[in-house]
Amino acid sequence: MAEIFYDQDADLSIIQGKKVAIVGYGSQGHAHAQNLRDSGVEVVIALKDGSKSTAKAQEDGFEVKNVADATEWADLIMILAPDQHQRGIYAESIKDKLTPGKTLAFAHGFNIRFGYIDAPEGVDVILVAPKAPGHTVRREYVAGRGIPDIIAVERDASGTAWETAKSYAKAIGGTRAGVIKTTFTEETETDLFGEQAVLCGGMSHLVQYGFETLTEAGYQPEIAYFEVLHELKLIVDLMWEGGIAKQRWSISDTAEYGDYVSGPRVIDPRVKENMQGVLADIQSGAFAERFIADQDAGAPEFLALREKEAQHPIETTGKELRSLFAWKQQDSDYTEGSAAR
Repeated sequence: MAEIFYDQDADLSIIQGKKVAIVGYGSQGHAHAQNLRDSGVEVVIALKDGSKSTAKAQEDGFEVKNVADATEWADLIMILAPDQHQRGIYAESIKDKLTPGKTLAFAHGFNIRFGYIDAPEGVDVILVAPKAPGHTVRREYVAGRGIPDIIAVERDASGTAWETAKSYAKAIGGTRAGVIKTTFTEETETDLFGEQAVLCGGMSHLVQYGFETLTEAGYQPEIAYFEVLHELKLIVDLMWEGGIAKQRWSISDTAEYGDYVSGPRVIDPRVKENMQGVLADIQSGAFAERFIADQDAGAPEFLALREKEAQHPIETTGKELRSLFAWKQQDSDYTEGSAAR
């Protein structure tokens, strides 16, 4: 059984006694910074000189320093820049300012797991990862609730790194919901796998294939869109609330029977074998190498794939159909600026 921590397991005074630099002021950055400040923590925002985020951070009442100065000033440095930019920021502005006794923190283990960042001896290396986009992390905190976090310690130089991680998680609201103990390796590999095989890669391509199958058979694209994409939110919400069992309990008997007899025809054992191949590429570092090499080259593969997928007919159908609805979606706070890191 996973080890889970709650409010009573974390000492807020630990993080309140530290000066915290938040590197980046995007989706996660603004949420961490504002939640920490509301929890009585001294926070500055660390940004590159000339960053377009500087004005926003200052408007929100934060002092902004360049990354090197913020690292020198802070006791704990939380890096919330995109994965592909972290090692450059670290090498240029953080590494030489990391003195023994400081804490280097992450919300995703990518750069530590795959060796793109190697902190010096004497520095604690921790992970605190809310399992939601930053806008949701902030909104739930303001409402008096919290988003579950996962925490890890890669290096416990001080002997108190776990207590620091729990305290930080409490300050951003995580222990209100529950904080699960993990490792950098487990967090990184499962996060990448979930995104690629199920949540993003698996789901988007399953929806596209369903749309293609129906439209190629002569059905109206608008009807196909409703059946394979629009209604997906209803199913996912039910699963989120009570697992696959609640989803099956809530749908019609016809749909439930179809789940049992037709689901395995589509998602057959070959899919699991393919998933195992995806996981192997993650574990070996092959995916990380491919991603970082492409990003370093200016992201030609990434941008070409983005453009190709944007041209799929389901996107045109969806855009036109959504504009005709008499109602408007009310979940923009979940999805607006939803890059998790």
